[in-house]
Amino acid sequence: MVKEVVLGIDLGTSAIKIIAVDQLGNVIESVSETLKLYQEHPGYSEQDPNEWFEATKKGIKELIQSTEMSDKIVKGISFSGQMHGLVIVDDNGIPLRKAILWNDTRNSIQCRQIEDIYGERLNYNPILEGFTLPKMLWVQQHEPEIWNRVDVFMLPKDYLRYCLTQTIHMEYSDACSTLLFNPENYEWTRDVGDTFNIGDIYPPLVKSHSYVGNVTSSLAKELGLSSDVAVYAGGGDNACGAIGAGVIHDKSALCSIGTSGVVLNVEYQRVTSYDSNLHLFNHSVPDTYYAMGVTLAAGYSLNWLKQTFFENESFEEILNLAASSKIGANGLLFTPYLAGERTPHGDAQIRGSFIGISGQHTKADFARAVIEGITYSLYDSIKIMRRAGHEMNSITSIGGGAKSRFWLQLQADIFNVQIKRLKHEEGPSMGAAILAAYGLGWFKTIESCVEAFIKVDEVFEPNNENHNLYEQYYSVYEAIYKQTKQLTADLLTITN
Repeated sequence: MVKEVVLGIDLGTSAIKIIAVDQLGNVIESVSETLKLYQEHPGYSEQDPNEWFEATKKGIKELIQSTEMSDKIVKGISFSGQMHGLVIVDDNGIPLRKAILWNDTRNSIQCRQIEDIYGERLNYNPILEGFTLPKMLWVQQHEPEIWNRVDVFMLPKDYLRYCLTQTIHMEYSDACSTLLFNPENYEWTRDVGDTFNIGDIYPPLVKSHSYVGNVTSSLAKELGLSSDVAVYAGGGDNACGAIGAGVIHDKSALCSIGTSGVVLNVEYQRVTSYDSNLHLFNHSVPDTYYAMGVTLAAGYSLNWLKQTFFENESFEEILNLAASSKIGANGLLFTPYLAGERTPHGDAQIRGSFIGISGQHTKADFARAVIEGITYSLYDSIKIMRRAGHEMNSITSIGGGAKSRFWLQLQADIFNVQIKRLKHEEGPSMGAAILAAYGLGWFKTIESCVEAFIKVDEVFEPNNENHNLYEQYYSVYEAIYKQTKQLTADLLTITN
């Protein structure tokens, strides 16, 4: 008997992940294709949109040809994608340049230009280098010959979806990350674009679960798909990551530690009182929002530590070594500002620090200091949310921080909240699969689909004594930014 499945495609920064999920929520098969990152100058971060498409085709072919998929038929596809990245195409749908990614920081001057007119926040969000509008202004000012040929702009997953369907759309959870979309009325703020003369380059807006077309017949044949595969809009990676973790209700939260780190708190009301670069975005769940704080170099910091000092050890060995140190890493603190920082500082020039180094410190202490520093940075966002009056009954942890029981307990102790680990964690690709399953009508609501697909494996309760000790170290950690801000800015001036 042939069984129906949906594909969830997650366009990440380092790889594209594709999963096939059946109607019971079982992951039948998954594949991953590595992506190339182009960093030609300091602060630059780009990718070739055509390479996204080629990697996706390769991944789908590999998945379809697997033994596990021999008696399965793909009925629907949806997407998750890295947010903020600027893709600009001409009137033939051909990219005019490489995509400028979320972690590209070349546009500080353009951010200041926007602030001069609109102040520190625009459309409920801070004005930061990562967002899309400043990237547009950079291209407009530095590459006018390219900008004059722009027909429409897209975000990364939207271009990938266009390649499969030849239809162009953008959905709310990604549009709100551009600074050009009002999450209150679900419309483009064209007056903002007019202020900067960007032109009429806006794609049509749809909901995350909206049907937007089918895989083209020629491509379906090439990939080994049936000719009637329905395609749904999808969502930004954080919205899909939350859905894929079951974080869809008020007072539920997500901690995701990948290359960057995210703390996301779901809410039903629009809140405008957030400060310190906390973002407010539309969720991919209808009529729902989320507040989000971002650590730019979360898992990136751990990866840097491994490549630089622990080249011959695995991540598991590094975490076990960190666990052998004690709370506070014997008086050693690390700030994970290797690529600047977004929340709470919004500072592209700040750089990381080790504070308190003595001759007594060991490799275990350095490993633990990095793990704790990443977690303190995420705690910054939780503190802001709590100050705004938002409770968190629990946090579901996904990504690299959820692969270690030591790190999960450390999160519970620092955050002082119950931490949940999922039985099967597929991240944003599962959220995309759920949107496709809901779009196809397999379930009447996203909530019922999440209930069927997502299961909790283990719960970690906070230790109050440990939390109190971590708070003492965190109070010192908080002070490091102000003390090192000018020093690292001066160092960059000399180095550059």
